Amino acid sequence: MSAFVISKRFDDYYKFVFTSRKGKAIFTSFRYELKFECEEGIDYFKNAIDTVVFEKVKSAGGKYFFKIMLEESHFATSRKYNTELLLEKGIKEIQDFAHKAEILDFTLNEVVFPD
Repeated sequence: MSAFVISKRFDDYYKFVFTSRKGKAIFTSFRYELKFECEEGIDYFKNAIDTVVFEKVKSAGGKYFFKIMLEESHFATSRKYNTELLLEKGIKEIQDFAHKAEILDFTLNEVVFPD
């Protein structure tokens, strides 16, 4: 199952990463000052998935990535892909699974697998 993974950045801001069913990062959000803003960003994205525009880009180094645009605003950026086919698979994963992806919160620094 795909997931939105909330974590704390090195600068004490929050971010979320959308991961594929295989656990690979597909895109990373911008930073949020408060955790509830991060959670609201995920809900907003999940509810607006039908209006998302994927702006495909090729970097100067020959890698492919996409920008996620919501209401003509840059919402998030994907990871870099080696081929355009892999980029398309990343977009397809979002379109097929983001609306039902679970949210995992790793901001509490609790031990997930105790001894």
